[in-house]
Amino acid sequence: MRYAWIAQQVRQYPLLSLCDALSVSVNGYRAWKRGGTPSRKRLTDTQLLTVIRTVHAQVKGAYGSPRMTREIRDRGYPASKARVERVMREHGIRARHKRRYKATTDSKHTLPVAANVLNREFTPAGPNQVFSADITYIRTDEGWLYLAVVLDLFNREVVGWSIKPRMTADLVTDALTMVWFRRRPAPGALFHSDRGSQYASHECQRQLAAYGMRSSMSRKGNCWDNAPTESFFNSLKNERVHATRYRTHQEAKADLFEYMEVFYNRSRRHSSLGLLSPEQFLRDWIKAHQMDRLAA
Repeated sequence: MRYAWIAQQVRQYPLLSLCDALSVSVNGYRAWKRGGTPSRKRLTDTQLLTVIRTVHAQVKGAYGSPRMTREIRDRGYPASKARVERVMREHGIRARHKRRYKATTDSKHTLPVAANVLNREFTPAGPNQVFSADITYIRTDEGWLYLAVVLDLFNREVVGWSIKPRMTADLVTDALTMVWFRRRPAPGALFHSDRGSQYASHECQRQLAAYGMRSSMSRKGNCWDNAPTESFFNSLKNERVHATRYRTHQEAKADLFEYMEVFYNRSRRHSSLGLLSPEQFLRDWIKAHQMDRLAA
């Protein structure tokens, strides 16, 4: 039986990977572990379409077929990627169209810049070790807003952010302050950004030094050196901003908060995290390390 085999392997391999390999849901496995009988009734195409439309509405069009398939399985329904892809295609259900990312920060300044210490090492061994930061712009009927974010590269979680009508140094220092109060990284943690004047400013560099964090900056004109943060902005713009008209600054701030803190951090499935949300990925990591300590 598939569930019995998973139970034998789960101490060596991640549960989600095992369930994905055998096309069963995590909820089904857990129900089996509790002594229940997981329902494996195959949905009709009409039933599957209803589930797909429900998820599509809940995530506001953010998921293509891979994330949609994982979401459906985790809700307890058997589904293959090929079948989900077919039903979505037949009914015109697709993830939002992607647009190219446009850089906003100004690197034409005379301020000192840090070396590229990160050097595209985007997978730290644990949380609170490496952070990446960037700025983007948001159009509203009341004028532009600028959003600065800081990601923990371990689980790609947005751990710091700031939204202001001007792209000044306090935009990035406020986001950095949020990181400090949320995570309290140990001395030596790396903070990577581009060469923009906001990050090279004396204010930002003084704050990094006060927190014991090291500064790292992308090479000139090289967007790939900060790829995870640019990828986040692409997701934000494609899945939310481009499809939304913000009439006021306050409307935009509320929607950006909901996307980052409620949807992206807690629910959105991330391809580099095995289609887990940042929050779930971190919880699983913490639980695994607690078990390792107990076993030692």
